[in-house]
Amino acid sequence: MKELYDNVSIRCSRLTTKAYSTSFSLGIYCLEKELRDPIYAIYGFVRFADEIVDTFHEYDKETLLKRFREDTYKSIEEGISLNPILNSFQHAVNSYGIDRELIDQFLKSMEMDLLQKDYSEDGFKEYILGSAEVVGLMCLRVFAKGDRKMYEELKPFAMSLGSAFQKVNFLRDLKADFVGMGRSYFPEIDLKRFDENSKKRIEQSILVDFSHAFKGIKRLPKASRFGVYVAYVYYYALFKKIRNTPSELVLSRRIRIRNRHKATLLAYSFVKHQLNLI
Repeated sequence: MKELYDNVSIRCSRLTTKAYSTSFSLGIYCLEKELRDPIYAIYGFVRFADEIVDTFHEYDKETLLKRFREDTYKSIEEGISLNPILNSFQHAVNSYGIDRELIDQFLKSMEMDLLQKDYSEDGFKEYILGSAEVVGLMCLRVFAKGDRKMYEELKPFAMSLGSAFQKVNFLRDLKADFVGMGRSYFPEIDLKRFDENSKKRIEQSILVDFSHAFKGIKRLPKASRFGVYVAYVYYYALFKKIRNTPSELVLSRRIRIRNRHKATLLAYSFVKHQLNLI
């Protein structure tokens, strides 16, 4: 039976999530138990693709990403992969009806990271759609549990949350992206002259996304609402810390939330959840 291998595979996805993101790991842990593993599977998939384009500088990234794409689709079609991360992902895709077009769009954005260094307004929107918004939609497929009406109603809010998270990541990682890899995601922002006005323009866009996304979080089913809210609270706290950090420091170092602060945020989120104040 394949059950033992599937269990080993999802343990790899859990380990990957916990190794790369304590924030998302805690958010996933706050979902109801049946929802955790498919979300771990989605995170493991997007994390590995992102690693290919961001980290493996001494290897042929284009070839690796092409192979990853081919293996992804083959695993979905065959219902198995010898790559445990892809085996977990195909199980989530096939169990929850995650659309092929979402996977296509995500992998297209990963390819953009190999080809583009600067983004126009249209290019930026397309990159955000593929790298973040569709990931939110993959997760929403799981949360909706086959309820098409719920999925369609909450779709715009899930996209806004993914967009907010990604833009916060861009600000947090300005040094690594721009100084380290020469990438400049934000259109019409000259990072060589990055100042407070530039920073505020980006922050205003993020505030709009967060505000819209929160309306959707309140409408999520109870099984998923608390976990998504925890991730929202963590990212909003990171965003506030970035807002309070001068532009020159944002460009010169990576802003973080200490684990002790994360524990406080988790307790705060739990109390609000228990009192039905979300």
